[in-house]
Amino acid sequence: MSQYLKISPKIEELVIDNPKTTASVSWININSAGKTEIAYLLKRQHFNLSHLKQSLSRNIAQRAIIEKEKDYIFIVLHFPIIKNGLVVPSEIDFFMGHGYLVTVHNGDLPPLNYFFNLCRKDEDSTLAYELESSSILLYEILEHLMHYCYQILDEHSKRIAVAQDIVFTIDSDQRQTAQELLTLRYNIIKIRRILQNHKNILQNLTTMKSSLVPANELKKYYSTLVDLSKRIWENLDNQKEMIEVLHDTNESLLNDQINQIMKTLTIFSVIILPLNLIAAIFGMNIIAGMPFINSQHGFWYIMILMILPTAVMLFYFKRKHWL
Repeated sequence: MSQYLKISPKIEELVIDNPKTTASVSWININSAGKTEIAYLLKRQHFNLSHLKQSLSRNIAQRAIIEKEKDYIFIVLHFPIIKNGLVVPSEIDFFMGHGYLVTVHNGDLPPLNYFFNLCRKDEDSTLAYELESSSILLYEILEHLMHYCYQILDEHSKRIAVAQDIVFTIDSDQRQTAQELLTLRYNIIKIRRILQNHKNILQNLTTMKSSLVPANELKKYYSTLVDLSKRIWENLDNQKEMIEVLHDTNESLLNDQINQIMKTLTIFSVIILPLNLIAAIFGMNIIAGMPFINSQHGFWYIMILMILPTAVMLFYFKRKHWL
């Protein structure tokens, strides 16, 4: 039976113990590690001090890391999460040794919290309970985290489908659509940057040895994670291409709208130009010799003179299919 210990407000320990075997695996889960939590790990497991400093909540690694020490493996991975509609990276650090696994994170990874509670309340449904191996526990955690990436990608696929419908809808707001497409584009680029080194890390883990799980079986488990990583990357490539096509299409529609507006304004300007010229000529302070000035119907003659070129220009524009 699993044993749960609340060591401190930020440190939880879950001992997964299958009565059918003599082994057990301890999962120490630390949320937002500070100096107190680092001191606890240093006293309990004697980890490398540089690795412990890396796990402080204020220190954010810029890349994925895997380093093999004599008694444990230190891994730093990043996974995407959504905050206010935008993708941001969330870091999780692993210290894995024989019979134990330590996870250090900021508490913002839903699948990690879900799996910890699953192991606590329904441990029979987990592979880690059956095999009681820290490498298998790490495998299951990574599997849940990578499936969470799929959930984010599925959500993006829905948003892309909605944006696609809006782009090709008559009288849609192209500017608002452009903002949505730029957000999706940013998110996809961010996810690609976060996950870019995962495949190499997972490939490295396929060579890991375990005293409880045969090497070929352990390799099979981690190879499925490598395949998951490849499929996620392929999905990201497809979404990236779709977003770029939609963005270019939306830009073309926006440019077409602008061109239509400019064409309309230009036609108005060209039509008004001769009217202004005629009005300026008859507005000069010259009475002698000015036609129509002394005529009883002079006003209407001038109006006809102004309407005539306007009608001719409108006819010309219509014939050229500019209207």
